Amino acid sequence: MKPTRKEISPGTQVAIVQKQDQRAGILTEGTVADILTNSPAHPHGIKVRLESGEVGRVQKIISKIA
Repeated sequence: MKPTRKEISPGTQVAIVQKQDQRAGILTEGTVADILTNSPAHPHGIKVRLESGEVGRVQKIISKIA
């Protein structure tokens, strides 16, 4: 089960899969800057923009900032 929108907030450390890496399953780690998906859940993962500017869908949460 992929993380839902309420589990993700700006500052959360996540692993995303970018569009061009979906077939290979390559994950990119980073810190969430913006949440781009409006719905509460998405079968492929919530789309986010990382602080580095990369955009992808969240596959797992690494750590949350308290």
